[in-house]
Amino acid sequence: MTLRFALTPGEPAGIGPDLCLMMAQAIQPYPVIVISNADMLRQRAIQLALEVQVIEVEPQQLPDQPAPAGSLYVLDTPLYQPVVAGQLNEANAQHVLETLTRAGQGCLNGQFDAMITAPVHKGIINQAGVPFSGHTEFLQQLTGAPRVVMMLATHGLRVALVTTHLPLRDVADAVTADRIESVTRILHQDLQDKFGIQNPHILVCGLNPHAGEDGHLGREELDIITPALDNLRAEGLNLTGPLPADTLFTPMNLKHCDAVLAMYHDQGLPVLKHKGFGAAVNITLGMPIIRTSVDHGTALDLAGTGNIDTGSLEIALVTAFQMASSR
Repeated sequence: MTLRFALTPGEPAGIGPDLCLMMAQAIQPYPVIVISNADMLRQRAIQLALEVQVIEVEPQQLPDQPAPAGSLYVLDTPLYQPVVAGQLNEANAQHVLETLTRAGQGCLNGQFDAMITAPVHKGIINQAGVPFSGHTEFLQQLTGAPRVVMMLATHGLRVALVTTHLPLRDVADAVTADRIESVTRILHQDLQDKFGIQNPHILVCGLNPHAGEDGHLGREELDIITPALDNLRAEGLNLTGPLPADTLFTPMNLKHCDAVLAMYHDQGLPVLKHKGFGAAVNITLGMPIIRTSVDHGTALDLAGTGNIDTGSLEIALVTAFQMASSR
């Protein structure tokens, strides 16, 4: 069976189109179809001085073979106004959402086995009058997933989050037993289903310094986190914790684990980005589709210059390939 992958460039004035064109320099192991505007990509290739053949494909006749090196499959999606690299234009916000919808629906109906996303610019989409908080929430609504989990990964480390983009003063209230159990079940299930790990071992961070130090530095570990983990262990999940976050991320602890569950954004992600900045991937768990993403923004100031690092896109592609193959 042929695996196929959708790649969305995100904000057309950013570096997403550049990444797609640079990726086309090497042959990929599977067909990767870029959902974007074909003429815009041709113009950007000229601007970047890249010799890339843009091959337009039809949704009813998607290719079975990878594109040759130096070429790019494109499912043409109209723009609303011409794109100037580095200059946001709210008129094209709808174009961005249409590319995401085509990719997501394609994954749901079996046209694609996974989707890989380059960065969008949330501000310009909201400025265009469309409430938009990010890829994750948009795709959650599109796929009807009741809850999604944010996980970042790099070589040798996966970190999932109980809470994501919350002010620090709100985090403790959001760390509930229900949320911990729900997020951990999703993490466990997707490590099995999408990564092919039969019995995933998950290390769980405490919330407080020293994991609360037996209640002297906070009672969340005693009253909320440990009971939730005990319930999950009774279901057969292989969990260790809650552990002090300052010593959890040591080679000895990480050596035998498949993922770390952090309680909040800046507890887990600084460690991951220190380990793999520029070579990390953002993975959305809990959806019926596979979605990976680069871990950086639109970099408008670098669009059209060619002075960019493709490392994060490369690992996002490889991770999507591996997940789809494991599934």
